[in-house]
Amino acid sequence: MKIKQRPEDFVVREGYRFEPAPEGPVWVYRMDKQKVSTLQALERLSKEFSVRRRDLSICGLKDKQGRTEQLVGVFGGALGPTEVVQSGDLRLKLIGRVAQPLTSANITANRFEVTVRDLSPEEAARVPESVAEVQRVGVVNYFDSQRFGFLKHGQGFIAKQLVRGDWEGALRAFLATPSELDKSDDAKVKAFWREHWGEWQLHAPQDAGKRYAPLLRRLREDPKDFKGAFMHIDRRLRMMVLFELQSYVWNEGAKRYLALRVPSAELIGLRYQAGALTFPRSLPRELRDQLWARTFPLLAPDSKFDDPQIEASAVGALKAQGLGLPDLQVPQTRQLFFKHEERPLFVVPGKLRVNEPRRDELNRGRLKLNLSFTLPPGAYATLVVRRVLWFATESKRSNAPVGRAWGRPLEKAGSRLRAPGFSGTGGEVSQPRLAAQKPPEAPREKMGFLERQRARKEARATRRAGHRKG
Repeated sequence: MKIKQRPEDFVVREGYRFEPAPEGPVWVYRMDKQKVSTLQALERLSKEFSVRRRDLSICGLKDKQGRTEQLVGVFGGALGPTEVVQSGDLRLKLIGRVAQPLTSANITANRFEVTVRDLSPEEAARVPESVAEVQRVGVVNYFDSQRFGFLKHGQGFIAKQLVRGDWEGALRAFLATPSELDKSDDAKVKAFWREHWGEWQLHAPQDAGKRYAPLLRRLREDPKDFKGAFMHIDRRLRMMVLFELQSYVWNEGAKRYLALRVPSAELIGLRYQAGALTFPRSLPRELRDQLWARTFPLLAPDSKFDDPQIEASAVGALKAQGLGLPDLQVPQTRQLFFKHEERPLFVVPGKLRVNEPRRDELNRGRLKLNLSFTLPPGAYATLVVRRVLWFATESKRSNAPVGRAWGRPLEKAGSRLRAPGFSGTGGEVSQPRLAAQKPPEAPREKMGFLERQRARKEARATRRAGHRKG
């Protein structure tokens, strides 16, 4: 299975609502973008139209890999004299004015149209049944890989250094840790500062280094003010540093909670950037209704719990990272903080439709199909697609499962799931088992059809040889 082979294979349209204010100070544009992240788009708009970054507002971040339509608010004036303005491949159309900057409260839903490619006829034939399964059970509302950009690029959980007060370590991870996956000039800038850490009088030769000018200016004024330099990072990026750790702990805690509520035989596993996620394939109606109504907390120092199972799961996931609730605060500043929030445990895709499979023009001899659905703000379409196509997703994974064979029901340990262990980049991510497991039985060796035929032939030859000797 492949998604996002082309930008038009993954289309997101932001549903919105706002109270028009003809004389309001915020001009609202509908932006069409592709192959660029929301933050990168804002950076381009700020530079090209000479708008301060803090005067640009959005309802939410959208995926880089795809084509998206979303709102952008501009405080203080229009971007140009015409209704439509263009910035390279960014197209913006003025649709109104409002009294306040845009926030997530302005989103009603996100509409997705996804083309799934490189499917076999057998895989394509299973999709309608799997769609019906998702409609009955829903999808666990995990944070998907897009949330973990710093982890993906080898920078780890920078928030761990912040809560320890290690401002230099946090800044070094952000500024001087080039990604092996990134071949852009930004990675070259990071490699430059890795080699010249502390030599702040120097200048990276690439133009991409200009985005770090504010924090480097601070270091040239005071070479040891790593906190001051870090606080010159864009506010949205600083908050993403905290959200990444908070989101990972949410995922791990939700997995633990599901392990307590859902029989392990009904769970399947899917890989993602930070390890493994588990999903139920079926639920009794009563349990389903309970889980659909349940929220799970994004933790903060002041988090409170009204369910002991949720408390044990959430705090246990945090403890696995070597942290407790009182540790979720960044010393020496009030500008960076963890905020408690309740996130729905499950999400049910709306208007979920699948079209008939067709020939895939990009993958010879294979099929493609289209999925369309709506999701509330904050839910991940990629998770819905991978949950629907779990059998196809896992059929192409490597032989390095995280604790089990992927795409298959989780093995039983007693009558409940035992949380799988995982070790991520540099040992950053780890999760102990919830309970001691019995030693697993030695797995039976799996044999293909031809291997079985050869084994039977050899066994018959051995028996005949024995009869002759007799």
